[in-house]
Amino acid sequence: MERTAILGAIAGTTALAWLYLVSMAGMPMGAVHVWSRAHFAAMFTMWAVMMVGMMLPTAAPMTLVYAQVARKAAREGSVLPPTAVFASGYLLAWTGFSALATSAQWALDRAALLSPMLVANSPRLGAALLVVAGLYQLTPWKNACLRHCRAPAHFFSAHFRPGWLGALRLGLHHGLYCLGCCWALMGLLFVGGVMNLIWIAAITVFVLAEKVVTRGIAGGRLAGAALVGLGGWLLVTG
Repeated sequence: MERTAILGAIAGTTALAWLYLVSMAGMPMGAVHVWSRAHFAAMFTMWAVMMVGMMLPTAAPMTLVYAQVARKAAREGSVLPPTAVFASGYLLAWTGFSALATSAQWALDRAALLSPMLVANSPRLGAALLVVAGLYQLTPWKNACLRHCRAPAHFFSAHFRPGWLGALRLGLHHGLYCLGCCWALMGLLFVGGVMNLIWIAAITVFVLAEKVVTRGIAGGRLAGAALVGLGGWLLVTG
């Protein structure tokens, strides 16, 4: 029953985030000559909601492990903070990333490197982002972060701390590993379009597959090689 409730909460929150993204799709977001505080806040909100829609589903395995441990502790007379505290810590990491992504968008917009739909209008920039994402897929840092994301029980036993702050830090810690795993892939949003819903969904599915599919690590490396090849080819021919 609790497992169903948690999965339902994740699905519902994800659905709300995607409804927001659908409502924003088609609206020009780039090519703003002067960024006001209100515009920065709007773009930050867009990125933060997008990260909820993309990344919260990938945290489901670890969230379920936390809930299982909390349920066991309750049977033994101990009380752990609600699962929502752990999830909040996880999303806190991606909220920080959203601030960085918004700043990157501002810098690219100021350099006239973004179209109104937030696509890199420089072929070389797009190719470079493909190469960077592909190369990072092949690094030991990517592999180390991905292994943590793929082994929720081991991660929990290694990093668990009691109390509300401990649950929040555990979620944040997991979020940072997840960020270390996926940050370069998020740069590809500027290649296919930050507001391209099909592109967003494709990256989301790829990230989820890396974490839960049996051969996810090998598939990620194969995809990395393909990205490097495509980006290199575009740099040479572009």
